[in-house]
Amino acid sequence: MLSQKTRYAIRALQHLADRYRQGPVPLNEIATRQNIPGKFLTVILSELSREGLVATQRGRDGGYWLALAPVDISYGDIVRLTRGSLALTPCASRFAHESCTNCLPESECRLHRVMLRVRDETARVLDGISLAEPFAALGEA
Repeated sequence: MLSQKTRYAIRALQHLADRYRQGPVPLNEIATRQNIPGKFLTVILSELSREGLVATQRGRDGGYWLALAPVDISYGDIVRLTRGSLALTPCASRFAHESCTNCLPESECRLHRVMLRVRDETARVLDGISLAEPFAALGEA
């Protein structure tokens, strides 16, 4: 399940993608239009800025904008940056692998093999969709 932080990050980045190359977008505009608490949004955008997805400018005419083209930011990237992994179980994570507690050895665990397939398919789908994708292309018309 996606955390609230991940969902807010996706909505904020979608908003910035819609305004790509139109200059800085004020924080209060993103917060209001995307129904995200301003303080939480500030934290999220700061993290995304440190990761190189968002750029920011302070001051009266300041705001946020995408540091990369929307086509270069996949939903998989966003989930990994905000959640840490696409895997549903720790043993299926590619970069943050941990053995599951109270489980069978991975070589014997059928659930482990299923979760690896789920992770791989999730990655294939989310890495194949970028912020540049319009709703119609995703079947959301």
